[in-house]
Amino acid sequence: MSTVRVNDNIKKEVLPILDDLGISLSEAINMFLHQIKLNNGIPFNLKCPTFSDEMKEALKESEEIMKKPDAYPSFSSVEEFMEDLHNEIRDKKNQ
Repeated sequence: MSTVRVNDNIKKEVLPILDDLGISLSEAINMFLHQIKLNNGIPFNLKCPTFSDEMKEALKESEEIMKKPDAYPSFSSVEEFMEDLHNEIRDKKNQ
């Protein structure tokens, strides 16, 4: 017998699903371990996230905004944001 530490939040989310399936948490963990044995590894793909160049650029921009929020416009409503966006698009077309 072994003791396994489980994140309380995920446990609370998973227990009702397992209950609907008629499987205890212990049985689910044992099933997972058997799958590791059968697959000679983790029974699903583990991948590092990959991002497109556009996403990488957006992440860099968001980091800059977090560092210097006063250097970027802010809006008090969606309407105000949309108006600014439309003006920006219009200005780019007119260049």
